[in-house]
Amino acid sequence: MQLAMIGLGKMGANMTRRLLQAGVSVVGYNRSAAKVQELSSVAGFSPAGSLADAVGQLPLPRVVWLMLPSGEPTAEAVEQLGGLLQPGDILVDGGNANYHDSQARARLLAAKQIEFVDAGVSGGVWGLQNGYCLMLGGSPQAVETLLPAVHALAPAADRGWAHLGPAGAGHFSKMIHNGIEYGMMQALAEGFALLQGKQEFDYDLAEIAELWRHGSVVRSWLLDLMAGFLQQDQQLDTISPFVADSGEGRWTVEESIHQGLPAPVLTLALQMRFASQDEQSYTNRLLSKMRQAFGGHAVVEKS
Repeated sequence: MQLAMIGLGKMGANMTRRLLQAGVSVVGYNRSAAKVQELSSVAGFSPAGSLADAVGQLPLPRVVWLMLPSGEPTAEAVEQLGGLLQPGDILVDGGNANYHDSQARARLLAAKQIEFVDAGVSGGVWGLQNGYCLMLGGSPQAVETLLPAVHALAPAADRGWAHLGPAGAGHFSKMIHNGIEYGMMQALAEGFALLQGKQEFDYDLAEIAELWRHGSVVRSWLLDLMAGFLQQDQQLDTISPFVADSGEGRWTVEESIHQGLPAPVLTLALQMRFASQDEQSYTNRLLSKMRQAFGGHAVVEKS
């Protein structure tokens, strides 16, 4: 199989490497030519100088996979590719797009007989090593065509991926996934901040994190990551407590309002990110480091 990967940032580049390791040929394009150059020596990778060049290198039916920031970058790419692709081709959006946008894009491309698949992708910077969790929305035929790439990207061919329904289903699932992630991270950060604040016991937080990783009901990958960075630095004095919110948490809370279903934990976790300007907050330093550990997100160092 051969596909084009558009967007070679942290996620797109590592996904490309995993595809290449599995024998899937990849044509790669990025606005920054340096990102393309970094992959140019890897066997099976073909550089492209533009979207048109990338599409032109692909066999029929063409498969183009976007890993771009949500909003204008993705919208612009979809518009351009809508004029470059032909009936029967497949466009996959693997970014964190709003599911309403994905449904609209599917309708737009369906008028041109171009298949659209929205892929919620989880795994962060560890996906290259461990595989990615893939939540797919689109037609059964389109997903069937994508299976060689899906099996290569997932932890295994028989797990870590699912076709969840029509267009929009993949990104809706990823939106809720990220909302839950906000709540889990907030709970861990608040709990460890309380431990850190109990000065009379002089807790070794790395020891507690490691302890809870084994047999505890709160064991999780996020706890694994926390145990790792707490072994290096427990005070986090050089880390600013600013914690970004990248959109999916807001959309999740908006959806709870739309459905009239209470989601107080997810809502408050989002609100706490808004409140993360508190320069004294140890909780937010922990949140910032967790985001860096699983997703490679930049932390804001104190000046």
